[in-house]
Amino acid sequence: MGRFFKRNKLKRAAQSLASVLVTLLLLVTLTFFLGQVMPVDVVSRLVGPDADQATYQATYERLGLDQPIIVQFGIYISRMVQGDFGTALLTGHQVLDDIIRVFPATVELGTLALLIGAGIGVPLGVLAAVQRNRSADHIIRIVTLLGHSVPIFWIGLMGLLLFYSYLGWVGGGGRVEIYYEGLVETRTGLLLVDSLLAGDTEVFWSAVRHIILPATVLGYASMASLCRLTRSFMIDQLSQEYITAARVKGVSEWNVVWHHAFRNIRVQLLTVIALTYGSMLEGAVLIETIFAWPGFGQYLTNNLLLGDMNAIMVCVLLVGVIFITLNMLADLLYKIFDPRTVQ
Repeated sequence: MGRFFKRNKLKRAAQSLASVLVTLLLLVTLTFFLGQVMPVDVVSRLVGPDADQATYQATYERLGLDQPIIVQFGIYISRMVQGDFGTALLTGHQVLDDIIRVFPATVELGTLALLIGAGIGVPLGVLAAVQRNRSADHIIRIVTLLGHSVPIFWIGLMGLLLFYSYLGWVGGGGRVEIYYEGLVETRTGLLLVDSLLAGDTEVFWSAVRHIILPATVLGYASMASLCRLTRSFMIDQLSQEYITAARVKGVSEWNVVWHHAFRNIRVQLLTVIALTYGSMLEGAVLIETIFAWPGFGQYLTNNLLLGDMNAIMVCVLLVGVIFITLNMLADLLYKIFDPRTVQ
């Protein structure tokens, strides 16, 4: 019997791995062929508008664009399997090296934004459900409605105007003041962590002043979504018969709300929070642009404008890996919080 269950687990693991690989292959294939119809002349952008025809043709052939599309795709896949993701046209560096350099900045921003969004949004959602149709509920719903309705780039610009330009409470663009750049050794790529490891409190507080506003703006948008969903989940649970029975038995309202109702929505919230985090890591383009944040979103945007398929392909792959990983993590947490999901 034990051998049967072990074989069954291995079979499910193999099926999951195959599903992931097929998904990533389809993602790469779709992105590659869509990139072929992009109205961008990469060669002209590289050689400049004043280059002669010979230079243009030589660059065209050097990039392999004279080959049939199927051949180009096959060459790219074979190189990718060997770990060669190509050179970024924008920087001249290996694309993988560029991603390793810029991605920690987005992880740092997205993680702090998620902590703000979930740390405020979930408790507010619970409060709104408990105080349904009362003053607190109405106020919270107005706040979340603004988070959904007002464009995030407008909130970011107004935040810069008020808190940076007028009040001077926060830092401006970038991750740190210019005169602090390069003073801290890069260990994790997370400037807040690296500055603490180096014991440099001046760089740390400068980094805090620069990250707090973009993280709050990005977190506000996620807070609005998480708050509304938490409220909806909680209202559904608070209307169940087991909640009525608990109240009749004299269970305190705190235990009814947090130990009974909230406990049964944790699994639902896990997926929402995981997908929210994934969206932050790949979708913080506007925030990174407004705040000149040197992260993944800005890197992807710059290469999209250039039409650099080497960089775009790796970015798309990374986004796919992020969402697949977060979904698998959510499934694992399901089994921990709700053993009934284990088959």
